[in-house]
Amino acid sequence: MPATSATGLRPISIARRPLYALLLPVPIVCFIGNLLTDLAYLGSGGNLTWLYFSTWLNAAGLLFGAIAAVVLLVDTLRSSISWATFLFLAAAWIVEFISALVHARDGWTAVAGAGLILSIVGVILILISGWLWQSLRYGGPEARP
Repeated sequence: MPATSATGLRPISIARRPLYALLLPVPIVCFIGNLLTDLAYLGSGGNLTWLYFSTWLNAAGLLFGAIAAVVLLVDTLRSSISWATFLFLAAAWIVEFISALVHARDGWTAVAGAGLILSIVGVILILISGWLWQSLRYGGPEARP
């Protein structure tokens, strides 16, 4: 059961599970997949299929990341949840959005250099956001399900 905050409000939830917990894994997996397909593209010598995979994974991650960010923002405003999780998620979303714009370029220049660096930074930020939320949710013995 989701822990209540100091204000007595529970996070937005479905079946007594926080909605954010259901949404956050999707952008995490998509952004990690984006990084892996970028590396596969560079290793394949420029096979454009990997670039298309990266584009679709990034788009799915941005969509679900935006939904998760809205839900987390509402939960943060309603209760005393730490802002750090939301800020890292927002930062990851912004970096991955810029990465999507870079990936919209043609071929090798879309991935080599800036595209790969942005993917790495985005993955680090989204993993920190997930880790912060997980430690907030499951950090103390009273918060364990």
